[in-house]
Amino acid sequence: MLEKINNAANYLQNRLDFKPEVALILGSGLGVLAEEIENSIKINYEDVPGFPLSTVEGHVNRFVAGLLSGKKVLAMQGRFHYYEGYSMQEVTLPIRVMGEMGIDKLIITNAAGGVNRLFDPGDLMLIADHINLMGVNPLRGANLDKYGPRFPDMSSAYNKDLIELAETVAKEKGLLLRKGVYAAVSGPTYETPAEVRSARNSGADAVGMSTVPEVIVANHMGIDVLGISCITNMAAGILSQPLDHSEVVENAEQVKPEFKKLVKGVLHNI
Repeated sequence: MLEKINNAANYLQNRLDFKPEVALILGSGLGVLAEEIENSIKINYEDVPGFPLSTVEGHVNRFVAGLLSGKKVLAMQGRFHYYEGYSMQEVTLPIRVMGEMGIDKLIITNAAGGVNRLFDPGDLMLIADHINLMGVNPLRGANLDKYGPRFPDMSSAYNKDLIELAETVAKEKGLLLRKGVYAAVSGPTYETPAEVRSARNSGADAVGMSTVPEVIVANHMGIDVLGISCITNMAAGILSQPLDHSEVVENAEQVKPEFKKLVKGVLHNI
């Protein structure tokens, strides 16, 4: 694993003429932000040694590096999911690689189903905390002592200073910004109404099939994390309609202007 991480990190860094400061992971339908990166360098995942490919609609399968809001960024247009059949080590490989490259801040985004009945499709939610319902942890197995401790602290998995900064940016730009708890399930089935009720009773405000593994590994490596969910639909049982991935992509499309303002504003002030 260490060899795989080093090979990928060296390949990426050799393709760049600068050292990235901030990593971005852009979820379903949110990859458009990468199109605004200036002086961009695009690197396909298939060209990176040892990298998997995303098979999900709305994921472009490439890195885009360059300047965004004055910061040197390395953005992922698409991520890997446990439900695609990848191991947790493969799902979180990009975090290890970007951490090896020296990146110490991560803005991670996703499309999520609203569990909180006060939310609406199209809302943006800052992730204040998470609940891991995936049944597996990416740190299971031999610990990579080079990167972090055997038992990492998760009491502030989402950096409080970055959360406060995002809230300030949202207020200045007049953006409605929710804050809540994200519950991660393995997928690929959407949750049943009973599972949604259980998640809500456990304190979840949104539910999705990603993010938590990457955040765990980022914390293991000492990377500061800001998490943002785009509420693209209401979870099962809240509205009397079936769930479909096309709705996720469509609602992510509608919230893009607000999403871009928020992330670019945060980057400008980091």
